Amino acid sequence: MRDERLVRWRLVLGASARELDGRAGMTAEDLAADESLEWLYERGDELEERDIAPRGTGMGGANKLSVPEWLNRVHELFPRETIERLERDAVEKYQIHEVVTNPEVLKRIEPSETLLRAVLLTKHLMNPEVLAMARELVGKVIRKLMEKLARKIRYTFHGTRTRRRSRIRISKNFDAKATVRKNLGYFDKKKNRLMIREPLFLSRKRTQMEKWQLILLVDESGSMISSVIHTAVTAACLWGIPGLKTHLCIWDTQVVDLTDKTTDPVETLMKVQLGGGNDAPVALDYARQLIENPRRTIVAIISDFYEGATATGMISRVKSFVDQGTIVLGLCALDENAYPAYDKDVARALANVGAHVGAMTPGQLVNFIAEKLRA
Repeated sequence: MRDERLVRWRLVLGASARELDGRAGMTAEDLAADESLEWLYERGDELEERDIAPRGTGMGGANKLSVPEWLNRVHELFPRETIERLERDAVEKYQIHEVVTNPEVLKRIEPSETLLRAVLLTKHLMNPEVLAMARELVGKVIRKLMEKLARKIRYTFHGTRTRRRSRIRISKNFDAKATVRKNLGYFDKKKNRLMIREPLFLSRKRTQMEKWQLILLVDESGSMISSVIHTAVTAACLWGIPGLKTHLCIWDTQVVDLTDKTTDPVETLMKVQLGGGNDAPVALDYARQLIENPRRTIVAIISDFYEGATATGMISRVKSFVDQGTIVLGLCALDENAYPAYDKDVARALANVGAHVGAMTPGQLVNFIAEKLRA
């Protein structure tokens, strides 16, 4: 008889608990799930060893799992949340990049931000056919990220409701609580129903903004990959906001201005070359050329601040921006989690010369920008 609790423990503990197999009453499906987990996690230090034999054949058996076969099994045996975790571990923990460079695998894989990061890290390994499929995967993930942030931006920048009544009857301005209170006298006790005789609506105000510039400078080193993704999405969503002119630039030892590609974050990300050197002073010098009105400009430096010999130049340039009235943001992370890994000494020095330093989610950055524009 199958013991659900013991089966779960058996799958969690792996090969070290095989004596539980008989007691747990594991089915063929349970054993297949165990083999799939073993393929990924029971590999020790030999991370490049990707093929193992199904149980009972020995490590040298003929029936080995390829990456596509493993992925097919995973999709058949596990719930979606578990699939996403297994795919993430395969790519990020064990560096099994075939997950995103094999066309057969790409046809089955669930689009996710983890796989987007993997595509950006391995796109140089892809042939044209695989690259086209990977671009489609990137597009699906980006569209989801943009839809989520766009809702936040619409709410933040397109006005808030006031307590003034409005004769314009549109659903987004409907005042449900006030309407219920106003119409309580029309409650039908026999039908147990509230009759709405007078629906109430609120007016919506729009704050007039002066023209501002937002210059996003993104460090494209490999450690900043999540921030690169979310900066591209944020720039695309902010494009066209009344009163805001957005620029998007990436840098390593040189600067690439991607402002003309801002509305297409997929194209932006497929052009990013992750890794290489790091020269923030070059990026800041380029940003200076773009500034039209220093006191109406926000320069956001998205970086881990591991500058080495160029740190002094970075700090002095940030100080000169602050001295001329420019708002400088030093963002050591810009993604949904906002978990930073950065050079704390350089970050502290930037804060000491007047920069706002920290980690933000895209939504928090949107709020910060909106506050400055309305100040």
